[in-house]
Amino acid sequence: MEQQSARLGRPRSERARAAVLHAADDLLVEVGYAAMTVKGIADRAGVGRQTVYRWWSTKAEILLEASADDARQELAVEPTGDLVAELAAYLDALTVFLTHSHAGAAYRALIGEAQHDPAVAALLADHDVIGDSARVILSRALGADTCRRTLDQATASLIGPVFFWHFTGRDPALLDTAALAETCGRQLARRSGTPGGGDSAD
Repeated sequence: MEQQSARLGRPRSERARAAVLHAADDLLVEVGYAAMTVKGIADRAGVGRQTVYRWWSTKAEILLEASADDARQELAVEPTGDLVAELAAYLDALTVFLTHSHAGAAYRALIGEAQHDPAVAALLADHDVIGDSARVILSRALGADTCRRTLDQATASLIGPVFFWHFTGRDPALLDTAALAETCGRQLARRSGTPGGGDSAD
């Protein structure tokens, strides 16, 4: 979202930015997406609406940046050399993100809004918060030169079951992330041919 952040070429106050992002998170939890307004976010953050609009155009952009900032930390998995363990750790983190995190609540709200707002759908397509985090691990397994289409397919295979489980109201405690990681690990091994191997770019 940096291209939006620097819309007028002026540096942002990091303190004001953090206040706006935190305010958006808090208001989402308190009043829900539909009742949120940019004015409400600005008032909660203690900044003027002009300041907010200098950096973001819509409340969706604010929420996405807030979600992305936290997702990068909450979904990060350190390399261990054990692919299946890394995948399981990522799926566990994703489950927590979607069910308990304020950032995950913001992401879920945007997913819901995207179903009937093309602008929000385009925003999510251009800034793939969850996909980006998954592709970090998958790139380690498949190789840095793996083409984007292959990475996207692997990403869908990895996170798709978690999304299905969560968005259809199933109990996250019953989701077997270890089994999903094993299955995805086998699929990745077949795609790469050898451990750590990758596809050539299209």
